[in-house]
Amino acid sequence: MKQFNIVKHRKWFFLLSSLITVAGLIVFAVKGFNLGPDFKSGSRIQMQGSFSTAQVEHIFKDAGVNVSPSEIAYGGTTGNSVTIVRLPEVLTTQQASALTHQWTKTQIDTVDPFAAEVTSHKAVLAVLFASLFIMAYVAIRFEVRFAVSGIVALLHDAFIVMSVFALFRIEVNLLFVTAVLTIVGYSINDTIVIFDRIRENLKLQKPKTLAELEEVTDKSLWQTMRRSINTVTTVLIAAVSLYFFGGPTLHHFTLALIVGLISGAYSSIFIASPLWVAWRSRQLTSAVK
Repeated sequence: MKQFNIVKHRKWFFLLSSLITVAGLIVFAVKGFNLGPDFKSGSRIQMQGSFSTAQVEHIFKDAGVNVSPSEIAYGGTTGNSVTIVRLPEVLTTQQASALTHQWTKTQIDTVDPFAAEVTSHKAVLAVLFASLFIMAYVAIRFEVRFAVSGIVALLHDAFIVMSVFALFRIEVNLLFVTAVLTIVGYSINDTIVIFDRIRENLKLQKPKTLAELEEVTDKSLWQTMRRSINTVTTVLIAAVSLYFFGGPTLHHFTLALIVGLISGAYSSIFIASPLWVAWRSRQLTSAVK
């Protein structure tokens, strides 16, 4: 059976990713992120016990705090043994005291504006440093072209996840940053496996024309295709299971993982290697001249 020539049709994949990127930029410009209390000032109140929405609203009303149903979530090992309320404002000492007086098994975490700003900066630095160190590692082990192509694919995956969260107004918190860093690690790992196969095949076949370079890269992609699909399917099964059975508190984290894993598998095959071919082909052109 004739295999689909992935690299030869790379312009279509680049166009698809460019359209998604532009759509994501428009979403960011119009809506921005729905930042959770970790990245902006606010309070997180966790109460041991199962309460109905009406009961939670009543408890908080007695403490002088208005709560909407969208700010109430449930978690715990049994699904609703823990009630969690996230508020955009920092509770006063009197309000916090009133809540703990009504229900002793209450944990209150507050984030002031300064701490939220510091957390935001550290989250951005974590992603940037992770990307830089990965690029340095790939550049040393392979070459700069592989490193840059891998990082572009990696940032593409992180951007897709951020676009989805911005588009659907899903809350962004520290668990989201953890998910993005996990995706970064997974995506580059899959990409490196493909790069490694390309490097091995380049030792056996020295391409002198663009067509030969595309042939070697396509051959490497198909040789690693089954491994890539099996790996992402296995991890996706675990992530989807965690989404449905891990409790509401892990929904956002696992959703980011699911979107990032799918995007990572796509970019490793259809973006990273074709991008390397587009760059490497210029060297072939120069050599011919």
